[in-house]
Amino acid sequence: MSNQTTETEFLLLSFSQARELQMLHFVVFLGIFLAALMGNLLIITAVALDHHLHTPMYFFLMNLSIIDLGSISVTVPKSMANSLLNTRSISYSGCVAQVFLFIFFTAVDFAFLTIMAYDRYIAICKPLHYESLMNRRACIEMAASAWISGIFCSALHTGNTFVLTFCGGNMVDQFFCEIPQLLKLTCSDSYLNEVGIIAFFACLTISCFLFIIVSYVQIFTTVLRIPSERGRHKAFSTCLPHLIVVSLFVCIGTFAYVKPPSSCLSGLDLVVGVLYSVVPPIMNPIIYSMRNKEIKGALRKLILG
Repeated sequence: MSNQTTETEFLLLSFSQARELQMLHFVVFLGIFLAALMGNLLIITAVALDHHLHTPMYFFLMNLSIIDLGSISVTVPKSMANSLLNTRSISYSGCVAQVFLFIFFTAVDFAFLTIMAYDRYIAICKPLHYESLMNRRACIEMAASAWISGIFCSALHTGNTFVLTFCGGNMVDQFFCEIPQLLKLTCSDSYLNEVGIIAFFACLTISCFLFIIVSYVQIFTTVLRIPSERGRHKAFSTCLPHLIVVSLFVCIGTFAYVKPPSSCLSGLDLVVGVLYSVVPPIMNPIIYSMRNKEIKGALRKLILG
């Protein structure tokens, strides 16, 4: 007889056992969620309604805001509900959905950041070919390929994780279901799965990041040759927000998965989880609207009517 069992639910990591701190967590996360919701919805609405923003750069930015909305909606509402109801449980199917959707939005996010680097490269380094290379059909095809690749990537890793049997308890050392923590609970030898997941994401991330770096080396080389100071400033202002967002994404993601694993319950894992799942969706709208006059103008018209 095997003592292996299949879990019907998991227990997520709680931010605190004290009821007062649970309510504080609910209020803080509610504020963060509403801020991310409002910021990203404003960008989506501004780009959709302002015909001056119907360009490839803002089309990709609108997709990025949709991804941010989806990403933060996967993890934060469930955590808020658990704090409000003083529970830690998440159903097996709910955990599967969280894993699938979180990986999906993360993969699509980085795909769009890579596409946006290519867009800036064509716009600055090959301006005469921009209209032909970044036409409507090309933009739609690139966007569709990003979304579809996210589905395949997510299905692969979610399937590899939940095909295993969980019998190491049902306590997930994170405030949402994530693969590294779930693999600690499996009866099977999860070493190869874990190595495969890390290797796949590492190769994907490194290849996309190298593409972004090479694109920006070409961009900066071209920008520095522009004789007009105003022209250089305009070129840098369109690239800087994207570069900041990419740096934020890569730095937080690298720290989350390269840091030494902890076999015991660690507050650091919780903090890192918040950093890479909650911070980018709220920071991206701020970064993109802060130095972009066209976005600020569109938002001003949208808010003031």
